[in-house]
Amino acid sequence: MSLVKIDNVIKRYGDNTVLNGVSLTVEPGEIIAIIGRSGSGKSTLMRCINGLETIQSGSIVFDGKQVNDPNTDLKKLRQQVGMVFQSYNLFPHLSVGKNITLAPIVVKGMNSDAARALAEEVLEKVGLRDKYEAYPDELSGGQQQRVAVARSLAMRPQMMLFDEITSALDPELTGEVLKVLEQVGHEGMTMMLVTHEMGFARRAATRLIFMHEGKIWEQGPAAKLLSDPKTPELESFLDAVLH
Repeated sequence: MSLVKIDNVIKRYGDNTVLNGVSLTVEPGEIIAIIGRSGSGKSTLMRCINGLETIQSGSIVFDGKQVNDPNTDLKKLRQQVGMVFQSYNLFPHLSVGKNITLAPIVVKGMNSDAARALAEEVLEKVGLRDKYEAYPDELSGGQQQRVAVARSLAMRPQMMLFDEITSALDPELTGEVLKVLEQVGHEGMTMMLVTHEMGFARRAATRLIFMHEGKIWEQGPAAKLLSDPKTPELESFLDAVLH
């Protein structure tokens, strides 16, 4: 069964239609990279999937539950659909360990020993086990972003959404974060990410989606789309980002 089913979704802000009839299914274990110009609807689509934005029409179903049904418990849904943003959103006054253990303790009722063991396990995954006691301002941007990924992993979600999470980082730190994402993908996590990193999309994505004017314009295997765009819109986008 598909993990996510998006059917003919329309999203408007006032008179501005940001998503214009988007339909998409995501299978468990897929890694979907979304590319497109600024304003094409990429980030909005991600925010609609975990209920951060409401839609005007259409439907979004995650694991059998309708996201846009007013009776859906969005808090519960967000435990299953982790989201990591461009700005790390770490609590500056809490240590790395506390940033990660807070939600498992408060939301899942985990005891502090179990939460600490879990935090150490996810920090190990992102290569930062030795930073448990550090504070966010003692870390580089790339390290903070890896902590944000670890914090999301600690909730054991079924799927993770990444919204341009490397766009504020320099190339070296970007590489460090992408390596972590590849590893998380190899372990079977279903992922959707909005990215400008074409090399990463080619290597890691099982499917590439090009959005344009609020629609899914082209989609398919990353290598095929990047080397053989079918539409002038994708071609000119790739010209702009690859050269």
